[in-house]
Amino acid sequence: MNTDPIADYLTRIRNAIRAKHRVVEIPASNIKKEITKVLFDKGFIQNYKFDETGPQGSIKIALKYNPVTKQPAIVDLQRVSRPGLRQYKGATDIPRIFNGLGVAIVSTSKGVMTDKEARTLNVGGEVLCYVY
Repeated sequence: MNTDPIADYLTRIRNAIRAKHRVVEIPASNIKKEITKVLFDKGFIQNYKFDETGPQGSIKIALKYNPVTKQPAIVDLQRVSRPGLRQYKGATDIPRIFNGLGVAIVSTSKGVMTDKEARTLNVGGEVLCYVY
């Protein structure tokens, strides 16, 4: 049993990047699917596929690397809110990551979105993670 599935999701991606893997497979859940969509929309991953076989299903993520330097598109993933200490922020208090170069993924009442989208819609929520 995993007590923090989002931390496990981020750790699997982080480990796959450090090992220079092209594809990483992660057990699926609705929140993980939404985070994956945000990562794809912001250009941090190359592609993704939801596989619905089995009781839980899985997510296959194709990681993105620079073709010349072989550097990954994701430099770091940081879990912010965790089961032991939830981090909720209002629309005006959501932090900017690397002065707008990074992304804070926020779970709001209107769905999972980036910090910039949350500020635009004027909604706050739980800050799940930082990606840069």
